[in-house]
Formats: sequence, structure tokens, C-alpha cells
Amino acid sequence: MDWLNAENVVAVATAVVGVVASGVLVWYERRVPRRKRIGYRVQMDSPIGDDVRSGRANRRLGLFDEAPGMADATLVLLRIENDGWQGIDRDDYTGPARHGLTAVFTDRTIHGVSVTQPTDTDHLMDHFSADRGFGYDGNTLRIPRVPLNRGEHFKLLVLLSGGDVGRGMRLYGGLRDGEVHPNHSAAPDDTPPLFSRASRLISILLTVCVITLATIVVAREDTPPPIGCARGTLTVVGSTAFAPVVREVAAKYAHDCEGSAVTVDAHGSTSGIRELTAAGTDAKKGSPPVVALSDGPGPAGQDTLRENRVAVSVFALVLHDDVPLKNLATTDVRRLYRGEIANWKQLGGPDLPVILVSRDANSGTRQVFQRRVLDGSEIQNTSVDCVHEDYPTAPVVRCELDSTDQVLSTVATTPGAIGYSELNLAGRARGVHPVDLDGDPPSVDAIEHGTSDYPYREIEYAYTWGRPPADSLASSFLTYLTRGNGQDVIRTHGHLPCWSPEGLRVCGTSPSRE
Repeated sequence: MDWLNAENVVAVATAVVGVVASGVLVWYERRVPRRKRIGYRVQMDSPIGDDVRSGRANRRLGLFDEAPGMADATLVLLRIENDGWQGIDRDDYTGPARHGLTAVFTDRTIHGVSVTQPTDTDHLMDHFSADRGFGYDGNTLRIPRVPLNRGEHFKLLVLLSGGDVGRGMRLYGGLRDGEVHPNHSAAPDDTPPLFSRASRLISILLTVCVITLATIVVAREDTPPPIGCARGTLTVVGSTAFAPVVREVAAKYAHDCEGSAVTVDAHGSTSGIRELTAAGTDAKKGSPPVVALSDGPGPAGQDTLRENRVAVSVFALVLHDDVPLKNLATTDVRRLYRGEIANWKQLGGPDLPVILVSRDANSGTRQVFQRRVLDGSEIQNTSVDCVHEDYPTAPVVRCELDSTDQVLSTVATTPGAIGYSELNLAGRARGVHPVDLDGDPPSVDAIEHGTSDYPYREIEYAYTWGRPPADSLASSFLTYLTRGNGQDVIRTHGHLPCWSPEGLRVCGTSPSRE
């Protein structure tokens, strides 16, 4: 048999050992926390009252001989730590009260509490104040909502009376996507090891196996691309607003997947859908190597287009900096784009004529604006150069441009101008500033957390002609964009990936559908 050679035997044997070792590791370390977790433990529970006795003489050593009710005083040192894999914010505590955790000491009464912590987490002290819920009453200690990075901890030294050493103590509280639990440690300040000695040995063995197998694979002359990569050429057309994201993702894909070439040629959402349709119609069979990006859904009734939801994009109205307005009512925006407001002083702004800088009919950004904000269309084009009115009877100057970059640069150099753009590009442009709508700011974070009704937003769609083959560059690139490393690029450019946990809620439960 051709495959039965020394190289393949070593490779297969190494792979088998690696798989077995990894399986053993997963089984052995199945209790390692993967969620948000707060662990607690009592590091000290010592008597300090006048019932403490010493040596053969049975001599009393009490520190509270004259303090009433403190004959059985004890000191408890309670350690609370983030022993999970994720950081914990104040909002992660789910209790109904201001404080986050509650400690109850059975049969004992609290007389005082002191907070101690390592010097590298002094910032935690700011959270231990009465206005944040810190305090005690009877046997109950209220602990504030303290944010803890992974591995951070703090300690509470509690003075108690009324119960024996070792009496029960319990910490209560809730965490979003997590739990509060008791933990244990061999020494007072030891951090429980993430992996045991046996599992570390298995990890070393697995690492050796992987390195050996990788060396064999790299040494071969016919090295295939990484799993999930595809060779060939692909053209991405459509949205100019989303084009910067796709260009960066295309560069990363080409770096990760040798033998691939992705060209981004964006001329607007509608134009992109037309190009894809033409390429699909001309294709003799199958799906052509073309992907069209669209700001919002494509045309209805085209069963041959396969839809993939990629991200939520937020757009913004932008004003020339000479117009200092920070907020516009939606009703006023509609009046502006109907030509009913010709001077900014009518809205409390400066004495400047209104210049409407719009996108052309191929623009998905424009279609989203008309659908989500205007609830209708804009007045007709009245100017070629965005300065002079071509029709003397026109109420305002309105021009149309081919790209988002052109809109931003024109608004920035034209006093009194207003336009619209994808939010991230608008935030970086000089000479313009975005405005709120009805008091809601253009914010991806607010939309992601469901705290804003900002209307000027839309889902970015990627369309293919039918379903491309699973091993095609189009299929591989879309997976890379929506569920792979492309998600980080999408977030960097100020969009919300549809395949993230928050994006699934905003985009819908099925980001990809026929």
C-alpha cells in the first residue's frame, strides 16, 4: 500500500497519541471553571475572647476581659476571589439589592469588619462604602458589587461574638452566566493550580506530539492550505460603507490562506446586487465567484439569491462643523429632506443655507436612510457641484455622490452642508460631526445592550448566487468573515457581528437563511 511508509506511520501514530492525550486531559480537567465564578473560603477562624486558655496553668489570655458580650469573641478572615476564566463587572451581579454578595455567620454576631487586599488591587477599596451597600447587621454581612479581573481577590477580617470557632458560614449571591461557590486551598494565600501535575504531564506529551506532527507536515513539499481555506479568486462587490471591513478581512484571509485572491470592488449596494445577478445569469452552471454586500435586504422575489447576515451597521447624519447642532428631531430631518427648511436658523442654528449632500440611487446607505429615518424619499437632485442650484425654483441645494468618502469630504468643505455616512467613518472624518436623533446617540454599544431606539441602523447582508460549493473560496471566505477572524475586524470597525451572542439577538436567530 502506497500510504504505508515511515512518514505516514509516524504521522498517524503521533496524531492518535495526541488525540488520546487530549481526551484524557479533557476528562481529567472537566471540573476546571469555564464560566464566571466567585469563590470564597475561610482562611482563619480563631478565638480571641477571655475563654481562650493557654498551657498547663490554664491561664486566661482574653483580649476583651472588660467588654460585655465578647467572652467568646472570634476573628474570621474571609477570602473572596475571581477563580473563573472571565472578568466580573458590577453589572454581572444579579441580586436585587445594591450590594452584590451576602455572608451569613451562623449563631454569631458581627461587631466590625476590616477590608484587606494585595497592594496591586488598591482600586478595589473604592467600592467598599455604605452608599454601595457595604455594611453589616446581626450575623449578616453585605458585600458590595466589586468588579474583579480574573485571579483578583480581596479579604474581609470580621470580628464576631456569640458562637464557637468553626461554626457554619455561607456566602450568597448571583452572577450572570456564573456562580458563587466555596473553594479550598492548601495554604492561606495559595491560588489553586489551574492544572494538576498529571494533567501537566499529559499537556507536555500532547505538545510534543503536535510539534512532531507539525514538523512532518511542514517538511512535505505539497503542503496543503490550513483547514477551511480555499484557493482561487473571488470578487466582492456592493456596499461602499462596509468596504473597509471587507478589504481588511480579505487581506487577513490571503495571509492565512495561501493561493487565494479576494478583490473588493465596491460601487454601492444596488449596483453590487446587479453585478451578482448578471454574473449568476451568465454562469453556465453553479455559483459564480462573486459575493455582493448590501446595506439592508436585497430585492424581494429573487429566489436565486442566498442571504447571509453579516453584521449590524450604525449610520449617522453628519453636519459641517460650522453648524453646531448636536441633536435633530426626526420630524425636522424629514422637513429638511423635503426641502421645507432652507436655512439653519429655522432650527436654531447659524444663518447658513441648507446644503443636502446625498448618495446616488445605488447606495444602500441612502436606502436605509429613506426607509428608517425619512419614511419616504428625498427631494430630487438640484445641483451637480453641491454648491449652485441648477434649477432657480429649487427650494434647497441637493446633490448626489458615488461613495461615503465623497459625502464626508464634501460636507466637511461645504458650510451649511448635511449628509449621512456609516458611523465609524463619520467618527474619524475631520470637519464634520455626527448628530443624535430624537435624543438617541448613534451608538453600537447602546444598540448591542438594548438601551437605545436609535433608528438609523441596518443589517449588512452578503449575497451569493445560489449556494456556493462547500469547498469554494466564496463559501470559505464568508465563513471566515462571519464566524472566523473576520468577527474581530467587524468589531474593530465599529459594527456588531451577527454571529456574536449579542448579534444573534439583534440580527435574528438565523443569521444565514435561503
